[in-house]
Amino acid sequence: MSDISKDQVVEWLSGQSVIEIADLVKELEEKWGVSAAAPAAVAVAAPAGGGDAEGGATEEKTEFDVILTEFGGNKIAVIKEVRGITGLGLKEAKELVEGAPKPVKEGVSKDEATEISKKLEAAGAKAEVK
Repeated sequence: MSDISKDQVVEWLSGQSVIEIADLVKELEEKWGVSAAAPAAVAVAAPAGGGDAEGGATEEKTEFDVILTEFGGNKIAVIKEVRGITGLGLKEAKELVEGAPKPVKEGVSKDEATEISKKLEAAGAKAEVK
């Protein structure tokens, strides 16, 4: 085997026409049993043909939103809880609570979303985890 550098190969390839390079690629694919297709194109195409039932079962949601659906009979306790969860000021927390249904926290883990929902419900509100 002769010692040919990458630079020499690149220089030689630069002097070839596109058709000659395409033929060379085909020969190398056949000889080595590989494909020069971009891996990203294959990865993008695979989920489309996989079917919805299979694709939905393999992907698990990792980010959840906690939605305040109703503030219930104890609005003050719910406002206090919302302030503690969100760090909002009194006015902003009051507007959030009175504007229900509204998201209280978005993009949190399932455990955190469940914990926030339980806190809101303990204060008298109704909340959903989506």
